Amino acid sequence: MRHIIVSAPEQELDHIVRRAERLGAVDIRVYPELQARDRVSVHILADKPSRQELIDGLQSVLNGVDDWRITMTPVEFTLPALKDDEKREEIKKSSGGQTREEIYSEVGPNANLDVNYLIFVVLSTVVAALGMLTNSVAVVVGAMVIAPLLGPNLALAVGVALGDGMLMGRAVVTNLVGIALALGLSLCIGLVWPVDLESAELMSRSTVGFDGMAIALASGAAAALSLATGVSSALVGVMVAVALLPPTAAIGLFLGAGHMQLALGAALLLSVNVVCINLSAQVVMLARGITPRSFSERKNARRASWINGIIWLALLLALATLLWVKTPTAL
Repeated sequence: MRHIIVSAPEQELDHIVRRAERLGAVDIRVYPELQARDRVSVHILADKPSRQELIDGLQSVLNGVDDWRITMTPVEFTLPALKDDEKREEIKKSSGGQTREEIYSEVGPNANLDVNYLIFVVLSTVVAALGMLTNSVAVVVGAMVIAPLLGPNLALAVGVALGDGMLMGRAVVTNLVGIALALGLSLCIGLVWPVDLESAELMSRSTVGFDGMAIALASGAAAALSLATGVSSALVGVMVAVALLPPTAAIGLFLGAGHMQLALGAALLLSVNVVCINLSAQVVMLARGITPRSFSERKNARRASWINGIIWLALLLALATLLWVKTPTAL
């Protein structure tokens, strides 16, 4: 459940309560605001199936009204507890999805190009590069879990689904800066540190096949699904399964050591992972119905989804063709 608090002028109270009742609110309580006599706070309990409709409906009621705010927080438990039959009905109805506002608030900061992001990129690049150079699985996995490059890609998928050009632009810039920083730093490491081509961790990032493409597609879908449903614990497995930082660092290491062919293989792996993550994440967002609220915004979002979907699909087909030509026995 979610606890929704609506702060609005008192004359809007009847409209808010009627809309909340009609859209399946579990409970509604009204309190006067202490600092203003003509304002009220409406406290609403909403379950998973109805809360997106409820948020949309409340916003529709308050459109054109001055000085209002909707706040939503998770509910750990509520007393009196639901009866057993009510619990079963809630579980049966529940889709387990988060509202678009919750998803946006979660991925929005991932698109910010700030000092913390850059520090995480630097640290994870150093960890990944040294882990691959020393052939340490544990160290490379540690770099995977930091996973600073996954956030901007998920933010890009959400931006496309919502037709939010600002979020898409921020995500693309943040992603490109992160990749460029990781490449530059790993290149410097490759110039001064002996690159051991006997390292299995390093060499495993120099090739990719159709199995790697399938893994990247599934992992991207799992990442988007964990975001849409709120099961964030699944993200750790995604970070390890389709890490973006190690292949990026491998490109720089190979270039620094003068192994151009191996660097191209690592670049192909990175490209496959990025394209697959974005394509499958966009498909999941579409399947989960993550769309803007208004009709005009939904129209723009559909156009953005079609354009981006075609671009990612074309890139995927191009990469698949390249893999087929390069390794015709991969299947």
